[in-house]
Amino acid sequence: MKFLDEAKVHLKAGDGGDGVVAFRREKYIEFGGPDGGNGGKGGDVIVEAVDGLNTLIDYRYAQHFRARKGGNGAGSDRTGAGSEDVVLKVPVGTQVLDEDRETLLADLTEVGQRVVLCRGGDGGFGNATFKSSTNRAPRRADKGWPGEERSVWLRLKLIADAGLVGLPNAGKSTFLAAVTAAKPKIADYPFTTLHPQLGVVRPDAGTEFVLADIPGLIEGAHEGAGLGDRFLGHVERCAVLLHLVDGTAADPARAYATIRAELAGYGGGLADKPEIVALNKADAMTPQARTSRLKALSRAAGRPALLVSGATGEGVAEVLRALQAAISAARG
Repeated sequence: MKFLDEAKVHLKAGDGGDGVVAFRREKYIEFGGPDGGNGGKGGDVIVEAVDGLNTLIDYRYAQHFRARKGGNGAGSDRTGAGSEDVVLKVPVGTQVLDEDRETLLADLTEVGQRVVLCRGGDGGFGNATFKSSTNRAPRRADKGWPGEERSVWLRLKLIADAGLVGLPNAGKSTFLAAVTAAKPKIADYPFTTLHPQLGVVRPDAGTEFVLADIPGLIEGAHEGAGLGDRFLGHVERCAVLLHLVDGTAADPARAYATIRAELAGYGGGLADKPEIVALNKADAMTPQARTSRLKALSRAAGRPALLVSGATGEGVAEVLRALQAAISAARG
């Protein structure tokens, strides 16, 4: 299934049904009277978070959603039928933004959460509503009220406990594949990951957390370079970031500083999140390179960096325990 994390949709709630003008005409009743019923309510447009979805691909080609008009009233004081609501089913973690793409209308973070985006119009009054002691035979009936109409943006921000960040080819996909059942694309060239991946990690019996891998960042990503920073939204909800640095790079400290600058440039509080730093690809380094590059990275990060190899599993358990501890501290 193709991944899509942003879509624009156009919504129109149903108009209310019209009230009617009607009078009783019964054989054995001496005095008739007005009995025109009211119109029914138009359908609402609702967005609902459901389980089992992880993409907005359903809204790639179907972008217009319109609820039906309420039924018109009828004689014998019969009210028109209310129309059914139109429900847009979206993945958990979807945000609904106004057309300006800045005003947040709804943030759906739990299964079953529902928000009315456009309310259907109320039905118009029939002439029975207007009868009074001084107006015995009103011939007035109102049209139904129009339903609300708007265009909104749906933006998916995956819900994960920990997020993987790093330069392209830092080994993020290899690490994800090593610790979860996810099967991301792995190759020896940059930008093999073109959309976010999720995997469930079970470091110990009875504990688990969700790990998200996003496409690699390069210098200037927050200005649109490379794949840009559009996927960073998927780690905004994470409790902790795992920053993987390629141990085979000549200057791991500079690689670390590049990603930190992009996180700060993006904003959203990413630069302030708890961070675990790991020097990856330990299997491809000499003992001397391991020592020198680990020291350089620790100095740049201002904290001890961990040594790990997603390919061989070296140091993986230590990294997972550190992630679990950080998640428990942040959520707890």
